[in-house]
This record gives sequence, structure tokens and C-alpha cells, in this order.
Amino acid sequence: MDNLSLDQKHDQFSEFFMIKHDIPVNLRVMNSHFELPAIDELHNHMPYTFQVASELADIETKALRPLRNLGEHASELAEFLNHQSRKIDLMMSLILQQQADPEERFHSTQFGGGGITVQTQSEIQTSATVELRIFLREEASAIFCYGEVISCKQIEDKYHTSLIFTRIREEDQDLLVKASLHLQAASLRKRNKTKLKDNE
Repeated sequence: MDNLSLDQKHDQFSEFFMIKHDIPVNLRVMNSHFELPAIDELHNHMPYTFQVASELADIETKALRPLRNLGEHASELAEFLNHQSRKIDLMMSLILQQQADPEERFHSTQFGGGGITVQTQSEIQTSATVELRIFLREEASAIFCYGEVISCKQIEDKYHTSLIFTRIREEDQDLLVKASLHLQAASLRKRNKTKLKDNE
């Protein structure tokens, strides 16, 4: 990935489904001497709160797995545990967002499994390495990863900065894909309801 041409990086950016959506993103440009960690070392580079959130999600998955073998008798218990898990996710999401530096806080214009476009106040150099903290409100989740700027276009008084993910955990990339599809499905349902109302 690190040796791809700019055209190949643009192809990678477009490889996954992209949805136009505003999500909070913290973005910090790394200095030119920064070396990207190996993917299996990414967890160690995460802020402690992100590590805790990741471990909580892992514990949740392991806790719910044995219930699948108990059949339909476990459905109510599983539903209860899912609600408890959702509460924890919401609390962790709030804690993670509150720790974000306001000066590094921006908003996306679109995102998908391959990358994200963020609206910034100033131009960021192409090929710059950026630390990203992405907050998925609908999923009550947050993602820590690294990206590389592949384009930075001025639109009116802002810049639309597009980045591909260069270091992201597989489960976090899956979460971005799932979030983009959930948002698309919700948008389609809303559009269909509006059409039905207009036809009444």
C-alpha cells in the first residue's frame, strides 16, 4: 500500500461504497519524520481511551457468543445484554468525543471503507500522513487510524481534503462499511416514506 502510485491510491479510495455524510473527525497532521506503525502494532499507538473501548467491544463479542448455543430461551437474555452493551457504547463514545482537541476537530463530507473526505480550513499537502479519530454517532463507536492525503481541493472558503486509510484495523474498516450501508438504508427508507406521503 505504501508504494502505490497516486492513481492507484485514488482507485483504492473509490474501491468501497462512499456515502455523503457529516461525521465528527479529529485530524492531526504528522511531521515528515513520523513513521507509520505496523498494522499489528496499531493498537499500541492508540490513546488509552480508544484501547479501552476496543477491549470492551471484544469482551462484548465474546460474552454474547456462548448464548447462541442456548437456543430460543436465551433470546430475551441476549436482548437485555445488547441493551446494556449499547449503554456502555454510548458512554464510551461520549467520553472519547469529549477528549478530542477542539482545534483538531473537523467534519466529513463523505466516507467509506477506503477513505474519508474532511472539510478543513486550510490546505494540507498531498502525501501528508494524518492521524484520524473518526466518531460514528449512529454506531456509538470511534475509530483511531492513520490516513494519507491524496487530494486537497479548495471549494469556496474551505478545503475538501480526501484521505485513504493507510493503517486501520480490519474490524474498524468493517465498521465504516457497515455504518455507510446503514446510513444509505436509512436515507432510502426516509425517501420512500416521503414519496408515499406525496402520493397520498
